[in-house]
Amino acid sequence: MFTHANPHLVEKDPVPEQQKPLWTCPKCGHRFVTANMWHSCGRYRLSDHFKNKDPVVRTLWRRFRSLVEDCGPMTVYAQKTRIVCQARVRFAGAMPRKHWLDVGLWLKRRAEHARVHRVEFIPPGDYSHIFRFHDVSEFDDAFVALIHEAYEIGCQHHLDR
Repeated sequence: MFTHANPHLVEKDPVPEQQKPLWTCPKCGHRFVTANMWHSCGRYRLSDHFKNKDPVVRTLWRRFRSLVEDCGPMTVYAQKTRIVCQARVRFAGAMPRKHWLDVGLWLKRRAEHARVHRVEFIPPGDYSHIFRFHDVSEFDDAFVALIHEAYEIGCQHHLDR
């Protein structure tokens, strides 16, 4: 169930009971696995990311968000330059552009997909993938599987192994 206590974020409870509670920044309300973690502290609105953008960009965001929400509990934060999705940690994000939506996923491997725009290796074993979407039909089953894979990382299930 979503709550709207803070108009700058939308939240479901992403923290399993067996894990250490997340630290909440007293200024912006964002949550982190480490207390006092550096971040670009600020309060931003989701709607600001869609000003002066083609209507398709908001449609793409809504579809992407829906696919992420299907994975399970998570929080959406609007930041200055992007929108992030967080389970226990941030695992996905979106960067609305004038005519398209760039989507970022954190994966533990380099993935191949037709919509991959850029991949960055983050040692020792992480990969930041940026996908570019112009039409909702481009969100295929293979991309949905990658969202689920990133969500599991966001839940930190890989640390349980």
